[in-house]
Amino acid sequence: MPFVATPRPTAGVIFVLFGMLAISVNDMLVKQMSGGYPLHQIVFIRSGIGIVFTLMLVQIEGGLQILRTRQPGLHLMRGLLVVVSNMCFFVGFAVLPLADVTALFFVAPLFITLLSIPILGEKVGPMRIGAVVFGFIGVIVMQRPWQSSEALQVGRIVLLLPVLSALTYAGMQLMTRKLGPTSKASAMAVYIQVTFIGVSGLFWLVAGDGRFAGTGNPSVEFLLRAWVWPAPGDWKFLIGLGFNSAIIGYCLSQAYRLSDAATVAPFEYVGLPLAVFWGWLIWAELPGWEVWTGMVMIVGSGLFVFLRERQKSRKVARGRIRVQH
Repeated sequence: MPFVATPRPTAGVIFVLFGMLAISVNDMLVKQMSGGYPLHQIVFIRSGIGIVFTLMLVQIEGGLQILRTRQPGLHLMRGLLVVVSNMCFFVGFAVLPLADVTALFFVAPLFITLLSIPILGEKVGPMRIGAVVFGFIGVIVMQRPWQSSEALQVGRIVLLLPVLSALTYAGMQLMTRKLGPTSKASAMAVYIQVTFIGVSGLFWLVAGDGRFAGTGNPSVEFLLRAWVWPAPGDWKFLIGLGFNSAIIGYCLSQAYRLSDAATVAPFEYVGLPLAVFWGWLIWAELPGWEVWTGMVMIVGSGLFVFLRERQKSRKVARGRIRVQH
């Protein structure tokens, strides 16, 4: 008999908050090591270590039998989406401040709202659509279209990478909601770790010797430079990344299993002040006015969508009570 998750919105919020704390540490560590290792090597080691911790969670939640699934295609697609999301997000780190990349990524809850219409069949009214449009205007502000690429000192494509990361992340989380009723969080986390290992292993086979490196572009170099044996002092960071990846995969899968996307997604905004904090503490980076403006617009629109969804949910609940009476 398949496992069926019982909706628990409060637990979902708690899990997403822990997940976002782990993500902020993960992002800080990846950026810290982005100058010396290729991205696919960091991901391979992180996931290889992380899957050990994740399998421990599998044992706690029911043993290896919970890894059986009747929807392998959806799990594979979910895993590939999160791989693309991570790749786009981390490649931006090589040339952009941590807070800038994170702020652009946080258009993800707005994408979740839009994609929930065709994927989950949720109804989104004109007020929430208007809020989503307002949030995307904030993204445009952060893209600084009035400045040239030379003035920005980065290519336009690099600025769009966090937005693409947000889009694929949103698709991944909506698939989590579809798979949640019949899959446990630790099992879904294992599928993601396996996908990371498989994709990064393919990168190693194709580009692990650095044959495509030497472009001079920091983002491309982070993606394609040759693998090197980690320095002794870096292993503690890599092990920390592995442990963090297990926490992230489990907490976010659990959050979107136990609560609807509209309830959980806005709480991911706690990652923004955390990103600003790490950027200030480690790299002495503070966002410019464009980033602050876009950040406020994106967060404001996301919170409006959240509050509007909660209001509509309460109205529906009261209507059902009246019908029952």
